[in-house]
Amino acid sequence: MPPDFLGAVPGPQPQRGVGVIAPFDLALDRELWRWAPGEVSLYLTRTAFVPVPVTVEQANLVSDEAAVHGATRDLLVPEPEVVAYACTSGSFVNGATGERRLVEVMLQAGAPAAVTASGALVQALQLLGIDRIAVATPYVAAVTDRLREFLDEYGIEVVASVGLGLLGQIWKVDYRQVVEIVRSADRPEAEAMFVSCTNLPTYDIIGPLEQELGKPVLTANQVTLWAALRSMGLQAVASQQRLLQALEEPAA
Repeated sequence: MPPDFLGAVPGPQPQRGVGVIAPFDLALDRELWRWAPGEVSLYLTRTAFVPVPVTVEQANLVSDEAAVHGATRDLLVPEPEVVAYACTSGSFVNGATGERRLVEVMLQAGAPAAVTASGALVQALQLLGIDRIAVATPYVAAVTDRLREFLDEYGIEVVASVGLGLLGQIWKVDYRQVVEIVRSADRPEAEAMFVSCTNLPTYDIIGPLEQELGKPVLTANQVTLWAALRSMGLQAVASQQRLLQALEEPAA
């Protein structure tokens, strides 16, 4: 080996950062990374643990404004270009006003740009021109109802919803169970399907489900990373996902 070999080794690819505020129980960090292109690093932090099950109360606690402000500040040193609040229920539990307030809090804390999982869903539906959807969730009914109310504020009708009624350990749900609730929730009048919760795995089944159902299938982690990268002028990485294909289409 020549003595100057190590000096000639090219350095690591320069990285652009996405800060991610995740709920304390998120176990799908690797799934989030799968949408990130090679020049993007995800900088993750978690909200503080709260000893309550996955209920409306928990959604309120993990979206506490002071906690979100502090989490945003914790992410700023490596200079992310955008901060994403990656908790679906935490970003829809207090309606459209609550979602917008979370964005404001992150910006006030110093985020150059900010998105939330639920706000990203609205962006995606508006881009696709969709106003009637079916919803599959892991939640108890009270939490799913808050999602329905949130979407109603944007004129988006939930024509059907199916939930697993789980109070914890959502990350242990497998693809088979996700497929089952999606099939149960789908209706002919639904123009798209949304699979809620960033702790529910979906990456590998989005494309196949879209082919089976004949409509877009949007998921919480997908839309969150899509919106964060979109704000940076970048495209998320995945094949056969209609949302990402729609982003590639030139404006009319």
